[in-house]
Amino acid sequence: MAPMAADCPPGEYCAPVVQEEFFPAAFLFEGTPFAINRIIMVRLIAVAVLMIVFYLALRRPKLVPGKLQSLIEMGVGFIRDGVVYEMLGEKIGKKYLPYILAVFFGVLFMNITGVIPLLNISANGIIGMPLVFAVATYIAFIYAGFREAGGATFLRNALFPPGVPWPLYILLTPIEFINTFIVRPASLALRLFLNLMVGHLLLVLAFSATAFFVGLMNAWSAMGVLTFAGGFFMTLIEVLVAVLQAYVFALLTTSYIQLSVAKSH
Repeated sequence: MAPMAADCPPGEYCAPVVQEEFFPAAFLFEGTPFAINRIIMVRLIAVAVLMIVFYLALRRPKLVPGKLQSLIEMGVGFIRDGVVYEMLGEKIGKKYLPYILAVFFGVLFMNITGVIPLLNISANGIIGMPLVFAVATYIAFIYAGFREAGGATFLRNALFPPGVPWPLYILLTPIEFINTFIVRPASLALRLFLNLMVGHLLLVLAFSATAFFVGLMNAWSAMGVLTFAGGFFMTLIEVLVAVLQAYVFALLTTSYIQLSVAKSH
């Protein structure tokens, strides 16, 4: 539940404090570079759970897999066959599959914390973590271009589209540079961040209103039922968004790598 304004009059509804919700005070190592607040704690929990789940699922893989192993293998197979091998081919896809899987499951587990009780906020709900994912993809995109296509070919494809009269490159090349090396990573981060931030705000508003109508008015009023139903519906939507945004991030990462490794356009 989001904190309410400190000066909220008793018996009145006050909107949650966005500053305190997304930038809570540190509770460990305050005043140091290692300060831990609620958002950092959620991120650490998401990473720990991700590692534990993969360890439990794959430490003793069986020919006839159990439920957890089947679930993980289904996710891996979906990204491997439906995204990576489909777009990059098996030869190049094998090289970048571990990174793209890490992106998919990392984004997914950090997204899903937004609907986990007691955590109740996505680790990607503020810009820091989406920026980390976007910068990592940006580095992978450039690395793949230099390694697979060669530096000269990669830069030529990125900055000098074929079939354009040479004088137009004076205008077109700076635009392509901005689009390829600035807009792409920025749009990756912003798309992920904004989807999760807006979803969290809608959940907070719905359930804080429910708490007001049910708690302060001591009754399940019609408005209380309505806001609770809205919050429940938005929770289901947030689960879908968490999975969809992880898939989109992995898909765009693969797409950018595909463009960078092309020998020619």
